[in-house]
Amino acid sequence: MQIETIWVVLTAVLVLIELWAINRVRKAEGKSSNKLVWMVVIVFVPLIGLIAWALAGPKHIAHNPHSPQTRQ
Repeated sequence: MQIETIWVVLTAVLVLIELWAINRVRKAEGKSSNKLVWMVVIVFVPLIGLIAWALAGPKHIAHNPHSPQTRQ
């Protein structure tokens, strides 16, 4: 496999992870301004931004279908 192919594959994987992270940030609880800052960091500083977001970013709230809050 040529080195160019490896770089293209790694870049594609990084872009997919960025899109996933941006979607998670968008769905997270918190202020819109904080979410916007995280999105900008993830996009413009990709690898370091993803690592920083994973360690300190807004946490996604998973909605448990069996929790009493979601029952009607």
